[in-house]
Amino acid sequence: MNLHETIRLIGDQALTASRKMVRLSTKKKNAILNAMADAIDQQRDLIKEANSQDLALGRANGLSSAMLDRLALTDARIGNMIKGIRDVALLPDPVGKKIWKRTRPNGLAIEKKRVPLGVIAIIYESRPNVTSDAAVLCIKTSNAVILRGGKEAFHSNLAIARALQEGGASAGLPNHALQFIETLDREAVRELVQLEDRVDVVIPRGGESLIRAVVENARVPVLKHYKGVCHVFVDASADMDKALAIAENAKCQRPGVCNAMETLLVHQDVASAFLPALGLLAARQKVELRGCKAACSILPACKPATEADWSTEYLDLILSVRVVKDLKAAITHINTYSSHHSDAIVTSDARNAKKFLKEVDSAAVYVNASTRFTDGGEFGMGAEMGISTDKLHARGPMGLEELTTYKYLVSGTGQVR
Repeated sequence: MNLHETIRLIGDQALTASRKMVRLSTKKKNAILNAMADAIDQQRDLIKEANSQDLALGRANGLSSAMLDRLALTDARIGNMIKGIRDVALLPDPVGKKIWKRTRPNGLAIEKKRVPLGVIAIIYESRPNVTSDAAVLCIKTSNAVILRGGKEAFHSNLAIARALQEGGASAGLPNHALQFIETLDREAVRELVQLEDRVDVVIPRGGESLIRAVVENARVPVLKHYKGVCHVFVDASADMDKALAIAENAKCQRPGVCNAMETLLVHQDVASAFLPALGLLAARQKVELRGCKAACSILPACKPATEADWSTEYLDLILSVRVVKDLKAAITHINTYSSHHSDAIVTSDARNAKKFLKEVDSAAVYVNASTRFTDGGEFGMGAEMGISTDKLHARGPMGLEELTTYKYLVSGTGQVR
């Protein structure tokens, strides 16, 4: 069987499984999820062994420390994976939820209800926990899922997927409801995203080049997250200690993730007071600063920023810094260069906070908090499928409801039009 036939078979199997998934009760799905969590726990050593293979290959191939951090599965991260599965099992099931119901003057009763999307294909890079997050969210929402991970985490992804499949099967998960594509041939991605008669939506998670490759080849609708160029703006009225703590968390806690800050904007009235403290923080945390002319004049260690820096997702300990005239200039900069992911203002001015919230065109907009909170778990959604920078059909962290669509159930007594 060639690759084209293999991928089409996977699509056929997923479509068949999706029709069985809609029959599962919430109780049954939750039992399947808990069995999956048990299997991850029981196969922890196998998963760590597989992850060690990926880390060794990553070091040999020169992956950055930030990328290796994204790849690594510690006991704590595996524990969080298990907890994430159990948390999803505890969440309300959106499938079958009534959105509205009305009766028309002619007596027709019309009800709008949430239903599964059907077959979801996930194409992702690096972070192996995505294998678990994606699978359990799809199962909870009665969708069949096809997973295709990246080469950096291949062994880890495969080990996690097999544990989930075994655990799910033991509790009654339909055959092929969860499938993992076990080839690194890039042609498999092109074949997968063209299965418009078998796959209902494709969700790519990874670098901008992956997203663009998927979009250019897809015949299936794509929910996109191009990149995370996130900003923090330190307003003139900001508490300096609070601003510094938010900036440190947003940039340094995990620089290789999409909700990390990539550009810091500082009001010109507080630049001379704030930037020296930022410089000390950057030196301590080994953050490379790239700044505008005004920032470089205050911070001699700051490298001159290029135009490209303002729209770059570094995913590393590199930070662009710009001094801006006022709030209006900050909003203009963000709406020009942001990827519309997550952007924050640190301010004590309620009017400025309100203006920032209203005018910044991003999926998540913050006042006096780190952009690092843009996450399904932090938003109370349990695990997340990803963070959409699209506006249709989902925006921001994609939890359970975002993996459903709806249909209309219409009951009559013989009405004709």
